[in-house]
Amino acid sequence: MRLFDVKEDNSLETFALAYEKAAELETDIVLATTSGRTALNFADFISDKKFTGKVIIVSHAYGTREKGKNAMSEEIRKKLTDQGFTVVTAAHALSGAERGLSNVFKGVYPAEIVAHALRMISAGVKVCVEISLMACDAGAITYKKPVVCIGGTGKNADTACVITPTYSANLLETRVNDILCKPDLYESN
Repeated sequence: MRLFDVKEDNSLETFALAYEKAAELETDIVLATTSGRTALNFADFISDKKFTGKVIIVSHAYGTREKGKNAMSEEIRKKLTDQGFTVVTAAHALSGAERGLSNVFKGVYPAEIVAHALRMISAGVKVCVEISLMACDAGAITYKKPVVCIGGTGKNADTACVITPTYSANLLETRVNDILCKPDLYESN
């Protein structure tokens, strides 16, 4: 596993590690993005490669940042789909409706506990698990076929994992097979 300095943008190195592993495994890549900037950067990175798998972009749900709106513009969404990427927009698998309940009732719910436990490894690992669930729920990837997921912390792609995805309803059957890279959390203390 490659550890990254948390203060740097390691997106290109993350993309390279993820691409190499996906090509080796002959599988798909699932990438998290909010505004679409990371996805467009990945599109530039992969443009000269002969990648045979699918690239699935997972964006935030509508209303996550601003009610009635999505953080990814329709223009960027169209650019990505025109390049052959699948864009999935869905409720966050590890918070979604549960966050709505915990905000009102001031409690904690099982999926949120899973999310916090995954953040103990890194925020990007949590994101990778979550986007695999969201993409599987949407039918964009194959149930229980390993994929390479790219996530991160904030605005950068700093984590890549090989994950065997399941549906959100089968969350605990999901497997993190390999962590290719993640931030070095010692540096953030």
